[in-house]
Amino acid sequence: MKHKPNYKKIAKTLFLFAAAFLTGRFTAQAVDHFNIASANHFDAKSSGAADSEVVETSAEGNWGLSFQEDGKPPVANATAEELKQFDAYYAEQTEEKVLYLTFDAGYENGNTAPILDALKIHKAPATFFVVGTFIEENPDLIKRMTEEGHTVGNHTYSHPDMSQISSKEAFSEELNKVETIYQNITGDSMTKYYRPPQGKYSESNLKMAQEMGYKTFFWSLAYVDWYQDDQPTKTEAFDKLLGRIHPGAIVLLHSTSSTNAQILDELLTKWEEMGYHFAPLSELAEKI
Repeated sequence: MKHKPNYKKIAKTLFLFAAAFLTGRFTAQAVDHFNIASANHFDAKSSGAADSEVVETSAEGNWGLSFQEDGKPPVANATAEELKQFDAYYAEQTEEKVLYLTFDAGYENGNTAPILDALKIHKAPATFFVVGTFIEENPDLIKRMTEEGHTVGNHTYSHPDMSQISSKEAFSEELNKVETIYQNITGDSMTKYYRPPQGKYSESNLKMAQEMGYKTFFWSLAYVDWYQDDQPTKTEAFDKLLGRIHPGAIVLLHSTSSTNAQILDELLTKWEEMGYHFAPLSELAEKI
């Protein structure tokens, strides 16, 4: 005797199978979407951190900036008021189109001289934050900087992660050694402007620098210009440095960058055409 197919049971089984398939497909899509979104979010933050674009939301650690709107000051991971109590600054709060040019100099590779040439053409004062070994190995460049009206600031002797130094003695030694070398070469006392290597700092560091008579200067505009084997193109540099410039900016560039050496004259011209002028950090220090 033949049994009739149980169509209700078959239909129910097919329905459950289809439902399970669709649920699984939807779940997989949702997971994929979440993973892609998370990856994109992570990638954006990663590239941003390397490009000084994303805030490290901490009162201390790595200096970080978030650029919200072209032509406007970025949001930093510490406010001007929080920093001011330690004589630390990252920009001037102003509508005046004034720029403060600074260069970090960890070593010399032939790019500092053309940078000085461009600054001279525009009569633009700058502050060079140098490490101790740079002074020792390049006394003629140091003398040229001072003779042409620039300021030489302290970037520590050996460029360590200063946020990991809790001893006042060890902290002071990093700065004092640079002061001594500078004075031996120039015959003058070093201006007490300090920039933490890599922007790594702690509140205790800022306090130590303050007690030594230093003003600490971070920055409000920078871009990834320090990789020797992966220098930005002129277009990439102008995209960041023209779009994000803002009144009262403390600009950080690296004197080791061949791109900076090549474009600085044109860059300064373009900023001037935008209505900006250049002032030494000493003017900012007097205002604040």
